[in-house]
Amino acid sequence: MTIPSAEGFLPAASCLPCTAEEERAAVDALTREADANVKDGDLRYLISQRYKGGPEISRKVICEDPTSRRYIVDVYPLHLTLIDERDNSARTIKLSRKAKVSELYRLVCSLLSVEQSKVHIWDHYQKLKNKKLTNRNETLEEAQLLMDQEILLEVSADDIWSSDHRTRSTSNELALLPLEPTTSSFSIAGGPNFSNGYSSGIGSSLSQDNSLNPLVRDTEDGYSIFSNGTKDDIHGLTGLHNLGNTCFMNSAIQSLVHTPPLVEYFLKEYTQEINTENPLGLQGELAVAFAELLRKLWTAGRTSVPPRAFKSKLSRFAPQFSGYNQHDSQELLAFLLDGLHEDLNRVKKKPYIEAKDADDRPDEEFAEECWNYHKARNDSIIVDKFQGQYKSTLVCPECNKISVTFDPFMYLSLPLPSTVTRMMTVTVFSGTGDSLPMPYTVTVPKNGVCRDLCKALSDACCLKESETLLLGEVYDYRIYRYFSPLELLHIIKDGDQLVAYKLPAGHEKLLRIEILHRNVDRFTPEPQFNARKLIGSPLVTCIPNDSTRKADIYAAVSAVLAPFVRAKVHAPGESLLNGSRPSLDGIVLKDNGASCEKGLSTSNVDEATSDAEFLPFKLYLSDDKGHIRNPVEEDSDHVFGLPMRLLMGWSDKEHEIYNLKYMDDLPDVFKPGFMSKKTRQEAVNLFSCLDAFLKDEPLGPDDMWYCPCCKEHRQASKKLDLWRLPEILVVHLKRFSYSRYMKNKLDTFVNFPIHDLDMTKYAKHTSGGDQPHIYELYAVINHYGGLGGGHYSAYAKLIEEDSWYHFDDSHVSTVNEEETRTSAAYLLFYRRVDGNSCAMADVVPVDTHMVDSLEA
Repeated sequence: MTIPSAEGFLPAASCLPCTAEEERAAVDALTREADANVKDGDLRYLISQRYKGGPEISRKVICEDPTSRRYIVDVYPLHLTLIDERDNSARTIKLSRKAKVSELYRLVCSLLSVEQSKVHIWDHYQKLKNKKLTNRNETLEEAQLLMDQEILLEVSADDIWSSDHRTRSTSNELALLPLEPTTSSFSIAGGPNFSNGYSSGIGSSLSQDNSLNPLVRDTEDGYSIFSNGTKDDIHGLTGLHNLGNTCFMNSAIQSLVHTPPLVEYFLKEYTQEINTENPLGLQGELAVAFAELLRKLWTAGRTSVPPRAFKSKLSRFAPQFSGYNQHDSQELLAFLLDGLHEDLNRVKKKPYIEAKDADDRPDEEFAEECWNYHKARNDSIIVDKFQGQYKSTLVCPECNKISVTFDPFMYLSLPLPSTVTRMMTVTVFSGTGDSLPMPYTVTVPKNGVCRDLCKALSDACCLKESETLLLGEVYDYRIYRYFSPLELLHIIKDGDQLVAYKLPAGHEKLLRIEILHRNVDRFTPEPQFNARKLIGSPLVTCIPNDSTRKADIYAAVSAVLAPFVRAKVHAPGESLLNGSRPSLDGIVLKDNGASCEKGLSTSNVDEATSDAEFLPFKLYLSDDKGHIRNPVEEDSDHVFGLPMRLLMGWSDKEHEIYNLKYMDDLPDVFKPGFMSKKTRQEAVNLFSCLDAFLKDEPLGPDDMWYCPCCKEHRQASKKLDLWRLPEILVVHLKRFSYSRYMKNKLDTFVNFPIHDLDMTKYAKHTSGGDQPHIYELYAVINHYGGLGGGHYSAYAKLIEEDSWYHFDDSHVSTVNEEETRTSAAYLLFYRRVDGNSCAMADVVPVDTHMVDSLEA
């Protein structure tokens, strides 16, 4: 595949970018607007058209996953700095990470015109001779070569290396020392079987492959256990090198290796629990790699460790974490816990268990049955310490069918209140004319329905029991649509303008009147409308179906307009028409608390009052857009069951009597600005996040539930409860929000307790009677920055010292306990403090030789 570069973007028209960073930037700029799924030729054409050609950058297509036969373009090949030991010259070579070591030898020998038999290439990470690349059948990725690292070339005059050269080449290695025999007979990845600490082929294996020797493996990772760096007798204070955007991995690892039960488990003999037969596992390799890394981190006196071996294993089994792009630390943590569980699952053959319904059984009985079924297939240290149990209740909105299930969980993903709710502003109008319109801003669930919005508005405007709200949207000064109670709120955009009309309860049985407004030139029996554009906000009222006389209609409209009368025009006791006739402004719809239809009545005003000579306004029968204008007559026809739409003409006289400004400029549902910035600064506590997570809410439109009674998918309401809490409680604060149109990170400060997190009221089931669920914080993963780029670090507590430390990749420093509470907190790790919890003080620190013998 060839990708034309951007003309003018490259450093020079005649040369390609000279460094890996420049080349990655160039390729990113070229492909930013290209769809990842377009064909090769289409991509070339698209970029060529955009940038008018340019030099070509050749890239290979490599097999990313042999099992699924998935192929990708190797956009970022491996850049290696070749150091020639003869003259210390350096040059950059580029190869695919899937290329064989033999290809590396051929390329180097071709560039330097030397014979392969006289060449040896060393992994020269951090300028140390870590490992000689002897296995020419493995890939560069399997050889753990990293982007932009050094490799060292040694060339001899003949194949026989002199003793002094041999000494010089191994100056950074350790002599092979006798190892303490172990009782493990476990082997993986084709390594030798150890029995009583010995192997039939161990001597030759060690001479050919240093990876089998734990002491040499230390130097392969770029450090020595006898490092000249600063030593400390305190265990667990070793940092991790950043291999290139691996801070997300480092923070997750540091949090797990400071989890007391895991430290105790992996520092002891754990290999008898490795499950190499589990098809869902990684044949034990992930567990072994994690255990080796944990033991190195818990050895006193070590400097920071580059987790290259662990990263290599992780990339093999989770291709989404391969390469050196930034990833989500929570996603890695979820994969790592699940992978460790499957590798350490004590169940060798999982039985098939058919799921059963509750069948109205007590929750305690059904929950215990579900947990036992889960344990029959999943039994590991991860299940014992990290897994709890949910109770999920679904209720069908149509038939009220209740479905209860109990499911396991590994961590709690808690939404911040601002991510599950939204603020909406709605203008409430009175349909009986007892108050001016008033905008109300309420908070409703994002995935809620219009019924939730009406309920919030009812509480905000103190709606009477005899009243109800009719919710609608106004567009172009007319009613665009009405909303039904079960319509989803997500269809309402922030820029929409919503209104709610207070009407008598049971208004559906009455005749609804909608009143539109338009300016006229003068007040005459036949006024001339000077524009087709409507003005103001539509008003809504209702009258009995059999009260459609002209006087009834005018009386109802006059009542709705009563709050808009200017005070200087209509003083108390004064009529609108300067005393010539009684005003219709006093004619209102009465509600005596009885049924709606009986409670509605009109005045017995003489029909003559409806003459144009005495009326303060003129009404016309119209359509929903105000285009039709038919005067309201005594015998005006109206179709039963449809709303009556009226058009009111506004001349200078109407403007003098009524104040139209209360109907103009309806507010938007939500306007970003000061309010959104203020909301972002407001702090919330962990319990409000828990309450938002456990709140009863309707399912989203893309997550409908199939009701077994209705035989249809329904937008059921869902309620979660915490039934069984684990010993180690991991809390994920969902700071990243994704929608169809935007991505965002919330920097809201969440006030979480460090000590005495009491979860007793949330746990519906307690296995130990009335024993409280009290938790204590021991680790925090932080994320700084935004979605475009950021950095992860971790706080972890050494329980035996009762002190906190900041693990920022390879840098480890002390930190005060209160400083661990920041707005960057992303993942919280709690341990239950009771008689059954594991204390770090019970973990016996091991010395270097003991750890290395365990690794063997």
